[in-house]
Amino acid sequence: MSMEDIKTLAEEIQNQYVKKWKDEGGRVLGFSCVATPVEIIEAAGILPYRIKAIGSQEKELADAYMSRFNCAFCRSCLQLGLDGTYDFLDGLIETNGCDHLRGMFENWELAKKPSFFHYLRVPHFVRGDSLAAYEEELGLLGGAIAEHFAVTIDDRALDQAIAAQQEIKGMLRTMYEMRERGEPAVTGTEALAVVALSSSMPAEAFKALLEEFLKERSEAKVGGFRARLMLGGAATDELYFVEEIESLGGMVVADTLCYGSRALWRLPDSGGGPLHRLAEGYLRNLTCPRMFKHYEQRRDFVLETAKRAEVDGAVLVHNKFCDLHAVDNVALHEDLESEGVPVLLLEKDYGARADMGRIKTRIQAFLERIGR
Repeated sequence: MSMEDIKTLAEEIQNQYVKKWKDEGGRVLGFSCVATPVEIIEAAGILPYRIKAIGSQEKELADAYMSRFNCAFCRSCLQLGLDGTYDFLDGLIETNGCDHLRGMFENWELAKKPSFFHYLRVPHFVRGDSLAAYEEELGLLGGAIAEHFAVTIDDRALDQAIAAQQEIKGMLRTMYEMRERGEPAVTGTEALAVVALSSSMPAEAFKALLEEFLKERSEAKVGGFRARLMLGGAATDELYFVEEIESLGGMVVADTLCYGSRALWRLPDSGGGPLHRLAEGYLRNLTCPRMFKHYEQRRDFVLETAKRAEVDGAVLVHNKFCDLHAVDNVALHEDLESEGVPVLLLEKDYGARADMGRIKTRIQAFLERIGR
């Protein structure tokens, strides 16, 4: 499958694999936050689908429920939920990622009344009591899915789903290593497209597609760029945004996005049952500013990524009205600059292609600033 085919699939809300799944009687549960353990959904024989806003141009319906002082990414997702684009979903799993995200889910539930809706409470701290509470929450999620869909979720099914996801994440980490080479084999746009697709199609089908892609690109070399950049900040699935950066000569060889490297962690070998291991893995690796008193972990993750990929500079982005990433990016800007990594702080509105002229001008100026 060509890269263009992969990008097309990633940018389609209900791609051919999801349609086939539904045509064969399969069920699909929508989620948004990277803190949602897809393994529990897969253990139930249900397809987990990470909600994205790709292709959303209008927000008229969403604006009636959430004011324009809310994150445009969340409002764009809500728009697609309200206009029927996501009617193929058999239910939703909400998390308390941020207030904007909660508003998106709760207004979606209010307006569309899905037959299945579950609120997964994710702790804001990593410590003994919060890990125990999160493990309990995962048990409640599995129980709610099993009861509503009349399925059985046992430890064997969970172990199999965990093993399958860890194998896929390992392959995605290999892709990221290929992207970080001195002569990258994969562009930033391609990497983001592959990761976006990984959460919107059946795992086995994606694994086969990824194996083919890695084999095809194993010896590839991408040239002709001016600088090696790292992209970090708020949630984004905007392939065109990364494509525009790379069209100016800034090759995005690394990222610290939740639609990117933040989701590719290794499950710790902490012992215990599958729910315990999932609780440990997901909560300890949640490098998101919604976590309290864990800035040092996020800082180290960003600095290690920048060093490993030998970047010439970093672009830290936040969507307008995203206070969490706006504040975090200021602190990361200071820490990266102190380590000799030039930083561009960039505020934008999700999906605002009309603003790309301003953004491209700022990126061009940044490339000149770092001597590239």
